[in-house]
Amino acid sequence: MAITLTETAAERVKAFLDNRGKGIGLRLGIKTSGCSGMAYVLEFIDEVAEDDKVFESNGVKIIVDAKSLLYIDGTELDYGKEGLNEGFQFNNPNVKGECGCGESFTV
Repeated sequence: MAITLTETAAERVKAFLDNRGKGIGLRLGIKTSGCSGMAYVLEFIDEVAEDDKVFESNGVKIIVDAKSLLYIDGTELDYGKEGLNEGFQFNNPNVKGECGCGESFTV
């Protein structure tokens, strides 16, 4: 499987990278956090580690470490705006449940 970005998310990532002035792509990972157990981590990176998996979607490189890939394989990253809130949204087919605030998930 793979990690993908919608066109809207890819355009947003490209804009962030342009504003940053450097970077090869977006790292998507997970960390232990929240009431459900895991939370997503996004960061812009300048180099790829040896054990990273690299995917490309809509012209953007998405870098994922092997451990995180077990939990997020097949995820589509979208970007949306709803009222005053805007941000990245994760469509992860592996999620079995989420906390009430939406900050963490379990698989």
